Amino acid sequence: MHVVAKWTVLIEGVYSVRTMSSGWRRPSLLPLGLVAVAAVIILAGGTIRILDAGESCPDWPKCFGTWTFDVSEEEQLQWWEDNPEATEDTRGAGHTYNELEIFSEWVHRLLVGLVAFPILLNALWMHRLRDTYGARVRNVAVLAGALLVMQAGVGALTVVYDNRDWTVALHLCMATVWTSTLLHQYHAMRKIEGVSWGMFSTSGAFLAKQRRRTDAFAAAVLVLLALGAWVSSTAPGAQYNQACSIGFPDGWPACRGQLLPSVNHTGVLVQMVHRTGALVVGALLIVGAARIKTASRQAGEPLALAGAVDFVGGLWMANLLVGAGYIVFADADGFPEGLSLLHLVLGVTAAVVAISVTMMSRLVSPVDNGGESE
Repeated sequence: MHVVAKWTVLIEGVYSVRTMSSGWRRPSLLPLGLVAVAAVIILAGGTIRILDAGESCPDWPKCFGTWTFDVSEEEQLQWWEDNPEATEDTRGAGHTYNELEIFSEWVHRLLVGLVAFPILLNALWMHRLRDTYGARVRNVAVLAGALLVMQAGVGALTVVYDNRDWTVALHLCMATVWTSTLLHQYHAMRKIEGVSWGMFSTSGAFLAKQRRRTDAFAAAVLVLLALGAWVSSTAPGAQYNQACSIGFPDGWPACRGQLLPSVNHTGVLVQMVHRTGALVVGALLIVGAARIKTASRQAGEPLALAGAVDFVGGLWMANLLVGAGYIVFADADGFPEGLSLLHLVLGVTAAVVAISVTMMSRLVSPVDNGGESE
């Protein structure tokens, strides 16, 4: 802790108040960089899903009792023999993983561990700069640190419960909220640094009036993201991604060859709820953006909020097509996992942007018509 404090003092000396609003010396670049790291961590998690390697390290925080990823098949089998109390791999006794599969899980954990230091530095630095950036920014930075700790705990939970569908969905949602928190810190800092973004030029009263709508959009996108993680589950007895069959049109737009299939199978029910929900949310985003745009023009407000919702809607509709392609282009050899990763990236991006939009609107005081901060 003393070392981190010395770092914050050093950095604070380099960044004077006069240089905070311009160039590469802006303190706001730290949370933006952390957003990029968060994106890499989420991408690494998606790669684990593609490789079906979520159980390749059966213990936590170690991996087969070691701190490395170089674990031979013999060493894996020996670990299982030495740890009979461990929960058996869902693929059955005797299943082993190759080096790439183990590495994908190992490096994912490593990245989470490495990001802990800059996250701590971020919180301490924002505490020192609270007279400049305010208590909100400091509190958001502290929240980001707390969420990282919670996310690591949820990651351990996925190991304990062998990547059950609900743990995977919770892990992804936590990662999305954590990333959104860091992005919100960046936006809050940029506002104080005097950036002239359209959202901050919009009156607080108008943004407050639209907030119920933007809050609903953010919540709906996050819920559908969780359902998507549930659909992608490959736990024994689940295989929800295969529940509606594959190909066109039996797998999509139909499900088992029917537009309204029987939902007596849990996988079919989850698939249909996800598909129907995705269509409904997409339609609401398009209609909502149009209404916000009309209201903005009538009130003489910038179109920034409508444009942001439009962007979320565009991401969402593109992701609908990617999700459809994942089913349509599947064959007897398996699913196109590259599309699965793209589906994840677009879904998380849409959720992060949707959350950020409604949180940005809170940076403008509801009683101020000039777009000034509280």
